Amino acid sequence: MRIGELAQRAGTTTRALRFYESQGLLKAQRSANGYRDYGEDDIRLVSEIRMLQAFGLSLDDTRPFVECLRAGHETGDSCADSIEVYQRKIDEVTACIARLTEVRETLLAKLADAIPKQPGPCGVFSEEN
Repeated sequence: MRIGELAQRAGTTTRALRFYESQGLLKAQRSANGYRDYGEDDIRLVSEIRMLQAFGLSLDDTRPFVECLRAGHETGDSCADSIEVYQRKIDEVTACIARLTEVRETLLAKLADAIPKQPGPCGVFSEEN
């Protein structure tokens, strides 16, 4: 299939497919006239890339999943390298949640301290502003 059909069937753009190819994630065969030619397996690869990116993985993070599919596995997360990416991403998300929880707790404490100090409108803004 040509690039336009792959883009349509995978729910993406030809530009994205060209970018994936430039990054080594997608490998098109070239016909005699130079057109890119893709197979049914490429739909699966592109769908996997798009799904993983929707979950917050970087394009580079998708490489082990693509390679796993190319190796003939039924799913992109059947390989140890893919599992490592999942674990690393989970660790990143956990750290982010911990940091956001700290920020939330700090803000709640600041708010609790500030509320009793507020006698009323502070008059910083006049009605003319």
